[in-house]
Amino acid sequence: MDHVGVVVDDLAAAIAFFVELGMELEGEMPVEGRWVDRVVGLDGVRVDIAMMRTPDGHGRIELTRFHAPEVIRGEPENAPANTLGIRRIMFAVEDIEDVLARLRAHGAELVGELARYEDSHRLCYVRGPEGIIVALAQQIR
Repeated sequence: MDHVGVVVDDLAAAIAFFVELGMELEGEMPVEGRWVDRVVGLDGVRVDIAMMRTPDGHGRIELTRFHAPEVIRGEPENAPANTLGIRRIMFAVEDIEDVLARLRAHGAELVGELARYEDSHRLCYVRGPEGIIVALAQQIR
C-alpha cells in the first residue's frame, strides 16, 4: 500500500492533528490539471495536498483540501463506527494517555472509552478534525 487519502476542509488542523500522532509532514503542494481530472473522474480539480509519513517511513496519509469542485458531504457529521466506508486508521502508540492528552489539545474527543483487551493492549477510538476517527493501540508489556 502506498497511502490512504483523507479529504478535509481544514488542512492546517488535520496536519497538526496527525503531527501530534507522531507523523511527519513530508510535503505540501497544490495539484490541478487535466491529468488529475482524468485520474479522479472529476472536471476542474484544484486541490492542496499534504503528505504525512509515519516515523518508520512505511506508511503515509494524503490529506486533500478541495477548492474545486465543491466538496460533497455524503455522510452524517460524526458518523458512527458502523457507517459503511473507511472508518478509522489505527496507530500503535507507546503511551496512550499521553497521546490522548495531546490530541485533546487539538479538539479530539474519545468516541467510546479507553479499554483493555485481555493482557494484550489498551485501545480507544478518537474523533479528530473533520470527524476523522483514529484508533490508538498501546501494547501492554
